This record gives sequence, structure tokens and C-alpha cells, in this order.
Amino acid sequence: MCIERPCSPERPTGPDGVKYLFGVPLHALTMEQVLDRVDEAIAHRERLLIGVVNAAKLVNMTRDPALRRAVLDANMILADGMSVVWASRLLRQRLPERIAGIDLMLAMLDRGQRMGRRVYCLGASQEVLDAAVARMVAWYPGIVIAGRRHGYFDVSEEAEIAAEIRASRADILLVAMTSPKKEEFLARWFRHIEVPVCHGVGGSFDVLAGKVRRAPKSWQRLGLEWLYRVVQEPRRMWRRYLVTNTLFCGMLLRELSGRELAK
Repeated sequence: MCIERPCSPERPTGPDGVKYLFGVPLHALTMEQVLDRVDEAIAHRERLLIGVVNAAKLVNMTRDPALRRAVLDANMILADGMSVVWASRLLRQRLPERIAGIDLMLAMLDRGQRMGRRVYCLGASQEVLDAAVARMVAWYPGIVIAGRRHGYFDVSEEAEIAAEIRASRADILLVAMTSPKKEEFLARWFRHIEVPVCHGVGGSFDVLAGKVRRAPKSWQRLGLEWLYRVVQEPRRMWRRYLVTNTLFCGMLLRELSGRELAK
């Protein structure tokens, strides 16, 4: 596994190899395997930048070259979305399971509390950040909050923030900002902050703080988490998901057609 610096993953060499969907290399790992690699990176103070993709992000990567470059800069890219897992099966690039960014975050906190790991939290509003950190400390009392900073900052402030993160001696950096801001921030500063594990968690702090409700497990298993978001925020979300879901289906059909023609 390439950990020390971001690079393109190797071609598949085994059951935990890399699968290619729409030109994006995804690691075919289970949650436990990912957590083991997190442990390895922290133990050796090596660098592991984790990226996650869902249908919307894969669509946006085709339209935003900067986002695509930032995502591909990760050492490990995981499927955060059942639609991506289903697409992997149709395209015969089977991924073992969905690894949602928030589930990975909580699993890292759970395992990390047993080892007293240091966590830096970056992102969300100050109110949401404080509530999320309070919930982390209550649920995972063994972790150490090495530092925190809200996500409303200008690019000109990034160097100062990166220096603060580096000085915190954190084991894990959680970045709760929207795409492409979180991916681009991590791509710019990952090599400088000396944090072994960096994970962009999107809106996970909003969920942890209780500001946003997560879909029930039954909805998640059916791949309908996006619909649950639409139900909660119909005016803001319906157009976004209508467009990205339609475009993703188009991408999948083109990929399937291309593979059939290549036979």
C-alpha cells in the first residue's frame, strides 16, 4: 500500500486490490480492513489520505478538473454510496461493501478511544463544531481532542490553520466541509501538516451535532439516503439529486455499452 505520499494506487493484486470505475481507482476493502490500515499508518506515523466518493461526486468529478485531481491525490478512495457499490457489480469491478464517510469516522473514533488517539476537528459552523465535539467526547471518552477550528475561513488563512494542525500532534484529522473545498484543502496541505490519517467527512458534524437527521438503516441499505435528504430539505435538494442521479445513470449506461462493444 502506498501511504507515505499520495500516489496512484497499483493495479489489483488480490482481494483488497483496486477496482476502476469511470476511471477512478477505488479500494476494494471492508470496514475492518480500512481500520487496520488506519492503525498501521498511525503506528508508523505514515501518511494516509482517505477519499470517499458517491454518485454525485463521481458526476461532479467529470465537470470539475480541480475536484478530480484532489480526489485522485488520496492514497485510498472508498465507495460512500450504495449506487457506487451496485455500479461496481454491474461493471464487474466488485467492491465488497459501502463505507460511508460518517461510519468510518465513528469507527475510527471508537477504535481510537481505546488507544487515546488525538483527533483534530476542522469544519462546520462554530456552534455545530462545538456540539459535535461534545458528542464525540461523551460517546468516545478515550479520545483526545487535539484541536478544533470552524470551517468558515478564507484561503489566505489556510497556512496558519495548517500550522496549528501540525502543532497539535494529532493522529487523525477530520475535515467536515463541503466538496470541493475539503478535497482541495487536503490536497494542498496534506503533505505539510504531519497528521498520519486525514479523512474528509463532509456533513458528518451536522449529523453528530443533531442538526441533520441521518436516514434509517433500511433506507441506507436500499440506497435511498439521498431521498431521505430530499424529504428533509426538498427545496434545496430535489434539483441537485435529480440532476446528479440522472447523470450518474447516464455514465453507467455509457460504461456498460462501451464494455459490451469492446467484447
